Amino acid sequence: MKEKLMRPCNFATVSVLATAFVLGACGAPQAQEHGGPPPSQVEVAIPLSAQVSDWNGYTGRFEAVERVEVRARVSGYVKSVNFDDGARVKAGELLFTLDDRPFRATLAQAEAQLAQAKAELSQAESDVERSEMLSKSGAVSVEELEQNRTRLASAAATVAAAEAGVDAARLDLSFTRVTAPIDGRVSARNVDPGNLVAGGNSSGDILTTLVRDDELYFTFNVSESDYLRYMRTEETEGSVKAEARLQDETTFTRQGEMVFADNRMGDTTGSIRVRALVGNEDGIIRPGMTGEIRVSGSTTYPALMVPQAAVQTDGTRRTLFLVNERNEVETAPVELGPLSGNMQVIRSGIEANDRVIVNGFVRTRAGAVVNPVPVQLDYQAAPEDPAKVQSRPAMSARPVN
Repeated sequence: MKEKLMRPCNFATVSVLATAFVLGACGAPQAQEHGGPPPSQVEVAIPLSAQVSDWNGYTGRFEAVERVEVRARVSGYVKSVNFDDGARVKAGELLFTLDDRPFRATLAQAEAQLAQAKAELSQAESDVERSEMLSKSGAVSVEELEQNRTRLASAAATVAAAEAGVDAARLDLSFTRVTAPIDGRVSARNVDPGNLVAGGNSSGDILTTLVRDDELYFTFNVSESDYLRYMRTEETEGSVKAEARLQDETTFTRQGEMVFADNRMGDTTGSIRVRALVGNEDGIIRPGMTGEIRVSGSTTYPALMVPQAAVQTDGTRRTLFLVNERNEVETAPVELGPLSGNMQVIRSGIEANDRVIVNGFVRTRAGAVVNPVPVQLDYQAAPEDPAKVQSRPAMSARPVN
């Protein structure tokens, strides 16, 4: 899966296309004739008009991009531990040293064997050269010449083997310095100086663990329909952007993008496992932590928004109370979109210049005459970015530049 998507904008950069004041009726209506009570006072506002984009929310878990179990590649006694538990280290940084004296002795022995093999090779070369000269005069038989040549080849092979032994001894000596294989954060040490550790294979002692934490995977499940939508977005946009937050964070400030989708849907869940790559610049995220993520679910589109509290329920319908030019209350069935902070996106059912009742519903009913008081809707008065995320995708929206 590709690793990019359209860049999301923060709530701090909300760009409202049209925020209007409502012009209510001039002056409060007079008391009804025959001594009746005056019309109820209600607050009305024109819907906010903005460009928004939809986001789908999920819960999931952070996982390490790389995790390494640090083992020694040779067995020996630990001489020193060269890091602080939980510290960040760079690739190649020294973590442990083992007692290298046995390995230096082995190297010296291998070097001595190499010197001996080279001396024997030199002697064999001289024997062959002399035999070839004497064979021309018949002083040395052909059989003796061939024997000398065989000894020369054997001496050359012995030198090659001795050289390989020196290389192996040097390599084992270098393995007494255990270094970090990747950049990342180390766990606590599992051994102390003086401990004997086994190394050289997968069953060797684990000295510590190391995880890369400059960025982490966020793994979560999406429905088949969401998966298809994201794949279509990736085809057209090149990537699928995502934003994450931790349990104690109120805003989605950690930027990322979807990078992986599993190769099959779950047989019983009807969902597919996906993964986003999320930055960890402050280093606070640890693998295994849970969090919330929202994924871009649409391109930008124009929308009207009203306070969520203004939406009424009439049986199975969602409605808004409108005030017409005669200051009479009308009921407008509406189709709801996602939430954006404390504002509700309205997909259809109202016009941009409708006067929507936003406060004073207690005494409001269809056909009643009211005293409308105009108020201004201000998106900035809403929480900066309080979109709720649930395990089942909870769609939210937000204005964009």
